Amino acid sequence: TISVEVHPLDFTTNYGKIRFYCWDTAGQEKFGGLRDVYYIRGNCAIIMFDVTARVTYKNVPTWYRDLCRVCDNIPIVLCGNKIDIKNRQMKAKQVTFQERRIFSTLRSQRKATTIMRSLFCILPENLFGSLT
Repeated sequence: TISVEVHPLDFTTNYGKIRFYCWDTAGQEKFGGLRDVYYIRGNCAIIMFDVTARVTYKNVPTWYRDLCRVCDNIPIVLCGNKIDIKNRQMKAKQVTFQERRIFSTLRSQRKATTIMRSLFCILPENLFGSLT
């Protein structure tokens, strides 16, 4: 991702239709100043890191701090992506940031549909309560 991409995603729940506008704000530091603008009025967040690139996990505390500074008390999901890669740099026991914060956590394979279903079930429940 370069700069930002916006993806509207619609889900039907017991509460009716829910639309998420997913702002992929990129992890590159050269776009760091732009991210705060996109966080404004955010209702929830997904912090995703790549288990095949340790540097992305090292950025999690910064991304979390920036989110908390701009968005007050929103649900946040921490997600490690690409766990199906055999030679990954990060192992599950090395992922400890969520233990110091209130996070839902997920580990995902690269299949986008699997991770999206999981992520977008957790977030509405945190926002609205049980969906069933």
